[in-house]
Amino acid sequence: MTQQQNWNVYLSGEIHSDWREQIAEGVKKAGLPVTLMAPVTDHGSSDDCGVSILGDEPNPFWKDHKGAKINAIRTRTLIERSDVVVVRFGDKYKQWNAAFDAGFAAALGKPMITLHSPDITHALKEVDGAAMAVAETPQQVVKILGYAINGTL
Repeated sequence: MTQQQNWNVYLSGEIHSDWREQIAEGVKKAGLPVTLMAPVTDHGSSDDCGVSILGDEPNPFWKDHKGAKINAIRTRTLIERSDVVVVRFGDKYKQWNAAFDAGFAAALGKPMITLHSPDITHALKEVDGAAMAVAETPQQVVKILGYAINGTL
């Protein structure tokens, strides 16, 4: 029996539900050789990292600019290191960062799985067009990963 290679899976997008935890639980339960990676999901830390590290900004544009650039260091590095990128789009909030991550992953040729409800399929048709699979539940993502890694249903 050969030892399985570890897969790095980046979980991008929506931060207001427990979808990441559901995938982590499913991966663990299935015994998949997967390391899960993600952006900083603490909204306040993510928004304020630039000014906390580099100093205050009176202009909100420059505050956001600093934070976005520092967050991009993490995001781009982890997407580049990933074997698969999962991008979650929630129904309540617009995840512009998830759309950017999806485009970046596609530009790098990373296999991508999008995760969203059928209600927003039309709005995401171009993003879904770049994905290798479109899932509606975290459990489907785990099953896709299991099949991709093990080759069995």
